[in-house]
Amino acid sequence: MMLEKIRAVETLFEKLDQEISTFQGWSGISCASGCGKCCYKPDIEATILELLPFALYLYSENLTSSWIQKANHAETSLCLILSPSRIGGGLCSVYKHRPLICRLFGYSARIDKYERRELMSCKTIKSEQSENFTKASDLVLQGELVPLMTQYYMQLRGIDFELANEYFPVNEAIKRAIEVILHYYAYRG
Repeated sequence: MMLEKIRAVETLFEKLDQEISTFQGWSGISCASGCGKCCYKPDIEATILELLPFALYLYSENLTSSWIQKANHAETSLCLILSPSRIGGGLCSVYKHRPLICRLFGYSARIDKYERRELMSCKTIKSEQSENFTKASDLVLQGELVPLMTQYYMQLRGIDFELANEYFPVNEAIKRAIEVILHYYAYRG
C-alpha cells in the first residue's frame, strides 16, 4: 500500500509537471536559469506525503541515515535539498523529488476572495517578465488553464489524508518521510 501511495504522488507530480509545461508554453513565463531566490526562503513547509518519493529514493540508495543526521544537525532552516552550486534544472540536489510548493510556485493560481483565479509568482518574474506576467494574469482571469494550488493540495490529501494534512518545516517533513519509509521496511526485511 505504501508503494501505491508513493506512485500516486509521483503520478500527481508528473501530471502537474505537464500542466506547468503547457502553462510555460502559452505564457512565456519561466524561471531564470540558476535563480532560485525562492529556494532561500527559510519557512518553506511541506507534508510528509509529498516527500515520500524522496524518502524512498534515499532508502533505495542507502542514504537514509545520513539524511536523518543532516536533518537533526541542520544549522539552518533552509531546505536540505537545496544545492546552491547546482547548474540547470533548479537548485535542488534531487530536482525530481522537490516538494509540491516548489513545483507550484510561479506556475499556478489561487482562488481569491472574489472567486477569481490569481496567478501566483515571485517578484523576479513579475518584474523581469512583467509583460508576459501581465498577459498571463489577464488570460488566467479569463479562464485560461493554469494549475490551481488548492486542487493539487486536495488531490494530495485524497491519496492519504493523514500524511498530507499536516505541514512541517521542509527539513522536518523530509525527516518524518524517511521515518515513515524506515518503519514501513522494518517489517518487510
